[in-house]
Amino acid sequence: MLVVGFATGALQANCYLLAPGPDAPCVIVDPGEGAAERIAGELAEHRLIPAAVLATHGHPDHVADAAVLTTAHDVPLWIHPADRGLHHTMPADVRELSGAPLELAGLVIAVDLVPGHTDGSVVFRVATPEGGRLALTGDTLFAGSIGRGDQRRLGESLRDTLLPLPGDTVVLPGHGPATTIGRERAGNPFLSGARSVVPVP
Repeated sequence: MLVVGFATGALQANCYLLAPGPDAPCVIVDPGEGAAERIAGELAEHRLIPAAVLATHGHPDHVADAAVLTTAHDVPLWIHPADRGLHHTMPADVRELSGAPLELAGLVIAVDLVPGHTDGSVVFRVATPEGGRLALTGDTLFAGSIGRGDQRRLGESLRDTLLPLPGDTVVLPGHGPATTIGRERAGNPFLSGARSVVPVP
């Protein structure tokens, strides 16, 4: 599986391209401010064809270039309906995430609803053919930190949805470096309350 990640914009939000491999369709996750130019280069280098744009939530630093990309490649944006109004420039073709899995670009993508940072925040999870597990957590969980927002709902989302995942699940967050669920469960100082009620898989 091919995973390309890079940060763009003033807030250095992470954008990801996921594909079964080079010379294949791909999905673009969280194309924020200034991401379109970098994405064009990655698409050319790996010979990828976009099948969809996915948003973990609707803040501009994660979806600012979504309209440009969906228009250029004639693909839809998938976003939770609760976050559709958070950014003023939305593509014409917007499809609603409901929590049901998506089958796009040859990938099966689980969609977990994790309200807290925003009402419509989601996590995308993908199992790789090599046996790995990925979780694209947006601004819900970072390496050593968590998102801002409604802390009660965010805590419930972390406790009920993310922390029970297998410890070797690789977390690809919306900002900062990658980590794993196990590493965050063991040492993230913002998860002390949630950790106490989550069994370790």
